[in-house]
Amino acid sequence: MLLAVDVGNTNIVLGLFKGDELIMNWRISTDKEKSADELGMIISQLFSYNNLELSMVSDVIISSVVPSIMYSLEHMARKYCDCEAIVIGPGIKTGMNVKYDNPKQVGADRIVNAVAGYKKYGGPLIIVDFGTATTFCAINDRFEYLGGTIAPGIRVSNDALYQKAAKLTKVELVKPDRVICKNTTESIQSGVLLGYVGLVEYIIKRMKKELNAPDAKVIATGGLATMISEETDCIDVIDRMLTLEGLLYIYQLNRG
Repeated sequence: MLLAVDVGNTNIVLGLFKGDELIMNWRISTDKEKSADELGMIISQLFSYNNLELSMVSDVIISSVVPSIMYSLEHMARKYCDCEAIVIGPGIKTGMNVKYDNPKQVGADRIVNAVAGYKKYGGPLIIVDFGTATTFCAINDRFEYLGGTIAPGIRVSNDALYQKAAKLTKVELVKPDRVICKNTTESIQSGVLLGYVGLVEYIIKRMKKELNAPDAKVIATGGLATMISEETDCIDVIDRMLTLEGLLYIYQLNRG
């Protein structure tokens, strides 16, 4: 079996594949201080809870935007899965032509999402990933990664407002019913969430114009994708497992 690991700044998402089938997935907090043994124990417990054994894993593939955790993850793969992990980065085959000025600067998660998105939906394509940062990626119909936009994530925006404005409190990210709000809590919720909808709509509109593709499909992934998509018709598909499926495609391309 293949263990796919997507490391973000906030969470690590794990997916277990049996052939082409994703049979189980988990989400744990990203902790840069965790050792290989601690990670191995956490993952082993997740397996055990679902009547699985870590020894079932024959290969590991990792996409990470957190360099400092990579030593522990790669060592965990060697010690607990008895394999050398494939790490998304230079030298890994993706089949995609990256048109970034410096392709090494493109986040591994953005590359993996683009590969999965094109394989599943074709192009031209816009992928929006609602994570710690919200990324917008454009892929044309020739399977070329053209670039994109990076914006502060919704939770990051909410936290920054609380930290920098003395009289504003931290609020739960709940969608309000209106924009003309009668209290401070709802006013913040409206500004953060509904304001973010405007950001998403405008960037997608501009991307479609620059792609010269008004009918480009828009795929959203990430934890808050559903909340945003409920307020706009600019998102065509929500695909929560997009990154894990992209890791599977890249694994198959590199290991057969």
